[in-house]
Amino acid sequence: MLACLVSKSRHRGPHPLDQKLFCPQTHEALRSATRDLSWLLGRAYPVVAALKIVGDKHGLESRQRLAVRRSACSDDESESRLGKRIPLNEVRDRPLVIDGFNCIITLESAFSGGALFRGRDGAFRDLASVHGSYRRVDETRRALASLHDVIGKATPSSVTWYLDRPVSNSGRLAGMIREVAPDHDVELVFNPDRTLVQDTSWVVASSDAWVLDQCTTWFDLTGAALEAVSEPWCIDLALS
Repeated sequence: MLACLVSKSRHRGPHPLDQKLFCPQTHEALRSATRDLSWLLGRAYPVVAALKIVGDKHGLESRQRLAVRRSACSDDESESRLGKRIPLNEVRDRPLVIDGFNCIITLESAFSGGALFRGRDGAFRDLASVHGSYRRVDETRRALASLHDVIGKATPSSVTWYLDRPVSNSGRLAGMIREVAPDHDVELVFNPDRTLVQDTSWVVASSDAWVLDQCTTWFDLTGAALEAVSEPWCIDLALS
């Protein structure tokens, strides 16, 4: 019985309702909701209250509201984040620090056929999350390999992955990263977000909104790695 359980395929793919919730017929409503939420955020509305107003207005389900929340930001935030984003060729000879779980889980979702959403700041985000425990899936090694390939093309001066120490199985994931990328450093820390932004000379690879607001420079590592995914399910909620 145990062998059967262990051998079962594991993926970080779409929710059973996602094909309906994010079909092409919903895209205009989702984009309109993203614009509305961004407008409210730009006028200092509390995000929870603003999301309820927007979600109710457009009749959105909970996962649709989550996609809109992760894609929206104020005009000032969008302008600031886009202004700090650099292309692959500008990473060369600079230290690169990676928000490990953030980048890996997004790529796992993409390889598993899960929906990704391009936000107003240009970053790609998924709907997955880690609540105290990380579970490796069948696509984990492919995700790591794709990220490693992009990093190799970028040729940074150094590479450091940061993982959340309190998350269960973070040590195992660190070991896998070291297998795929033995030339990279991997560190387990209690607060990766704050660690990533502590040095202004670093280029940060993350799509976390707080990190993008606090860092000096960021590189869309996940977006670049999506080229390795055959027909990724990407929905652009930044379109007007």
